[in-house]
Amino acid sequence: MPAPYLTLATVVEHETEAKRSRFICALAPARSVEEAVAFIGERRQKHPGATHNCTAYVIGQRIQKGDDDGEPGGTAGTPMVQALVGRGFSDVVAVVTRYFGGTLLGAGGLVRAYGSAVTETLDRAEPVRMVPAKLVRVAVAHDQAGRVENDLRASRHPVREVTYAGEVTFAVAVGEDEVAPFADWVATLTAGRARVDVGDDIHVPA
Repeated sequence: MPAPYLTLATVVEHETEAKRSRFICALAPARSVEEAVAFIGERRQKHPGATHNCTAYVIGQRIQKGDDDGEPGGTAGTPMVQALVGRGFSDVVAVVTRYFGGTLLGAGGLVRAYGSAVTETLDRAEPVRMVPAKLVRVAVAHDQAGRVENDLRASRHPVREVTYAGEVTFAVAVGEDEVAPFADWVATLTAGRARVDVGDDIHVPA
């Protein structure tokens, strides 16, 4: 069963220091690997002279990836991923840019520096709590579509997509525990003429 998680709405940046090395952490929302990779590319372009641009992202329930970018294996990307997962975050990407300060930190020092760069930045973020929901498709005849769309958009359930074909289908995000009442509401709204299909597991802001 899908579980709630935390994510971000906007980019957050914070700088820390360890033995004169600067660690600039930037966090951003990322709903796909492509979005994460694009943000990583932006940060690398912004800091082309950095000693390292180490990265981590967590997407959905299964995708977790860290990159040490030349630091000793397991001292940067892994603690960054662990910091995100340990705080319950997903659909998020982290880039920690390091400017070397002249003093080696050692493996333990690097693990602490990269992990704390992420956790201290998370401390400054405003997390968005995402809760399990279902993507519910509501199909109605064209003569009902205008009124149904107005009522759906006025409800608290976000309309994700509208498809026009032989009938009009609305894809609506509905909280898991609200699916049955939502279906009853649609039946009343359309005098029983709508077809309601419960689809994929998704998450919506709490």
